[in-house]
Amino acid sequence: MLSPAVDIALVCAVAVLTVVAVAALGHRLIRSQRDLGSDTERAVYSTLHTATLASQHLRAGLTPGGASKAGRHLRALLGCDTLVITDAAAVLAWEGSLPDTPRSRVRLLEASRTVLESGRTKVFRGALLRSLGLDLNPGRDSSAGQDGGARQLLICPLQVNRQTVGTLAVFAPTVSAGLVRAANDVAGWVAAQVELAELDTSRTLLMEAEVRALRAQISPHFIYNSLNAIASYITTDPARARELVVEFADFTRYTFRRSGNFTTVAEELQAIDRYLLLERARFGDRLKISLQIGPEVLGTAIPFLSLQPLVENSVRHGLEASDGNGHITITASDAGSLAVITVEDNGVGMDPEYLRSILAGHADGDHVGLRNVDVRLRQVYGEDHGLVIDTAPGAGTLITMRIPKSQPGHRT
Repeated sequence: MLSPAVDIALVCAVAVLTVVAVAALGHRLIRSQRDLGSDTERAVYSTLHTATLASQHLRAGLTPGGASKAGRHLRALLGCDTLVITDAAAVLAWEGSLPDTPRSRVRLLEASRTVLESGRTKVFRGALLRSLGLDLNPGRDSSAGQDGGARQLLICPLQVNRQTVGTLAVFAPTVSAGLVRAANDVAGWVAAQVELAELDTSRTLLMEAEVRALRAQISPHFIYNSLNAIASYITTDPARARELVVEFADFTRYTFRRSGNFTTVAEELQAIDRYLLLERARFGDRLKISLQIGPEVLGTAIPFLSLQPLVENSVRHGLEASDGNGHITITASDAGSLAVITVEDNGVGMDPEYLRSILAGHADGDHVGLRNVDVRLRQVYGEDHGLVIDTAPGAGTLITMRIPKSQPGHRT
């Protein structure tokens, strides 16, 4: 058994250690807060973080699901009692403590109609608010904020492409000038996110239209020649004709598929193999093919029909325009964050100035497939990822594309 002196010593030691631990913890907390920056910097970070969380739910545009999830963050951003988002016809999100009822939604849409028509921010107070059936604290003092409830309503327009497509409504005890400015800024930010979503949709539709244009280009020329080649084997080599019919069916099934703006390098190369098999039925030994494919890039996502038109360009404008043999070399290699793909032929080549005019859309010609692919690559990956084409009359053509291997959101 320990003596009283020893007990006292242990208690003192524990007390000292506790004080040291608390002091150390306090020092770490102070240092941690200091590491986050000043009060202003922390406020800026918090605002940007909240806005980022909201933007994730507006990427599909002004939808009920996205607006509801974004509304929670937007309400926190403005610090208001209740926040409501509407489109031109319905309430999409109602976030806050005020009761969300069918009647209140109808009344709010009535109030929003004036903002939708005028495109101007409007504040509703007192009798005006009660006339719309939105006085949520009836019988109380009508002066703003005296009862601590949400007694005033601010409605801001959501304007996309100069058209008011919806509203952002805010309930608060008092609608101050500062709240009006803040709510209008948030409404402008929401409208910008919706406009970006519409641009994404427009870009997708444009890509689909460009793919349809490529299919139309492939259809008359390639189909006619392939069917002629198949017909030539029907009597002389029926087994060969049947094989070519199967390859033709598989190729057309791939090129005319209805879903997906992206494919993989492996799938595109498989379609090219079928295409070249049909072309070799026409040209025989005149057409030689070399492949150098790195297996690590086979799974890379690429825009649908972005390689096949390049190979077709080599056949049509390299081999068909020449009396000699044609040699096409296709390579795909790993270059760090990029997959580098090339298509090279020993054909007749073309004038570089004429090629620049075609890629810029200033000249018509049979090389529209090159411009189509170049435009789509720049739309998807940026201006630095368009086609790089080295050519000259009589010197053949080398086409290079550089595709990022990491592509979040691009699914085949």
